Amino acid sequence: MALVAGASFIASLPFVILGFWPVAGFYGLDVLLLYFAFKANFRAAQYFEEVSVSPFELLLRKVSPEGHSREWRFNPAWTRLVAEEHEEFGILRLALVSRGQSVAVGHFLGANDKAMLLKGLSRALGEAKRGPIYS
Repeated sequence: MALVAGASFIASLPFVILGFWPVAGFYGLDVLLLYFAFKANFRAAQYFEEVSVSPFELLLRKVSPEGHSREWRFNPAWTRLVAEEHEEFGILRLALVSRGQSVAVGHFLGANDKAMLLKGLSRALGEAKRGPIYS
């Protein structure tokens, strides 16, 4: 941010020298808006989801940037993973569906990451539906 602010300051100097001082304000406004955009992006990056799959329970926990947590518990035997795909854009939405309840999962991921999540979560659900392995 210091580098961007310095570049904006240097770029606005010729305008101030020539008497067009309001232009310097717009350069400062650009830096300020960029700062708030970065701040909002870093805040949104703190959002996360945890998925835990066992033969007896599928646990989905979503944690917001403020620290608020919500949990959903599903029986893996009755849970399926539904993917809405677009031929051009890939996977648009993933949801865990069980007994009429649908919860979106990985909504903040890109299409490629959603495809990897779909593959891994489908495999984990399949293993959980087969039941526990006793050795």
